[in-house]
Amino acid sequence: MSTDNAVDHDTVPPANKGMLVAAGVLLAIPMIALAWVGSYSKETPKLGAFPFFIWYQFLWVFLCSFMTYGAYRLVRAARPHRPMTGDTTYTDGEVDR
Repeated sequence: MSTDNAVDHDTVPPANKGMLVAAGVLLAIPMIALAWVGSYSKETPKLGAFPFFIWYQFLWVFLCSFMTYGAYRLVRAARPHRPMTGDTTYTDGEVDR
């Protein structure tokens, strides 16, 4: 490994803990909402021919994907930038050092 381009991990600032907690909350919301079965184990209100418990769970498919993406963006923003060292070159699946 080249010492010229080596990253000193001691000088990289720590991650923003508040943003990481927010990402964790975003990931926990769908789990809690779907684990609390009593909140949606009913038939009304219906959406067309679909009872509430069907369309509620289907709605969470989309909500969960948005929350997961939001958590991903928060984690990316919370972590400091660590530049690549540049000591390896990848060509056709082989590593040249």
